[in-house]
Amino acid sequence: MSRQALSPETPRIDASSKVPLHIQIRDAIRRDALAGSLVDPEGRLMTEAELGAHFGVSRVTIRTALKPLVDEGMFSRERGRGTFLRSAAVENWVGRLMGFSETMREAGYAAGARILDKGMINRQDAEVSEKLAERAVWHLHRLRTADDIPVAIEHAFYPPDIGLELEHRDLESIMMYRVFEDDLGLTIHEADQTIGAVVADEATARLLGIEPGRALLSMERLTVSTSGRALELLRSVYVPEYFRFAIKLARRAGN
Repeated sequence: MSRQALSPETPRIDASSKVPLHIQIRDAIRRDALAGSLVDPEGRLMTEAELGAHFGVSRVTIRTALKPLVDEGMFSRERGRGTFLRSAAVENWVGRLMGFSETMREAGYAAGARILDKGMINRQDAEVSEKLAERAVWHLHRLRTADDIPVAIEHAFYPPDIGLELEHRDLESIMMYRVFEDDLGLTIHEADQTIGAVVADEATARLLGIEPGRALLSMERLTVSTSGRALELLRSVYVPEYFRFAIKLARRAGN
């Protein structure tokens, strides 16, 4: 069976680490499978015996490492065929509005963030001012992670009064929409979201740990309240292995 499989590099497993072997291997399987190794072109994962040989551990350790990945839905087992990588759907978008941390948690990842920049700005592009109906806006620039792996870069813009409320909060672990609703008394009505593709420039590639020129998913989302006020304009790029947007479409009768 032809595999895209094995990365020629020695697996990054440290037997002397305080982190149990099965957890190190779980994280390595998740990372490497999403990167396109350890699986064949059909998405079939290496067998437990092959993985044991690859990582230099027993099949029991491999089985322990794989179980949570199967339980969280990253892999599915098919009797007589093997274990298959499912589409890496962190956000299955069918009209349910959730923030990054919420979608990551549902997918079984630990969401994280590193603040790159924040604060009031008045030199944003005209489209930001127009969509938020503000001359000056509060800006939040973050690198987002899943299990400490960089997977997205976010540029978020807020009206000044909302931004100043966010200023002193823990912006590395905040669940933004819950803060809007539970702490700030804002009622979210809906969001308009546009999805596209971009190529990673050198700065973006450096932050995400990828090669420049790699294709990324891009998204812009404008979230509004029930009164029609714009609450957040979010512009993000994502490593595509971690995201899939599934959108339900209906055809009108007679068209």
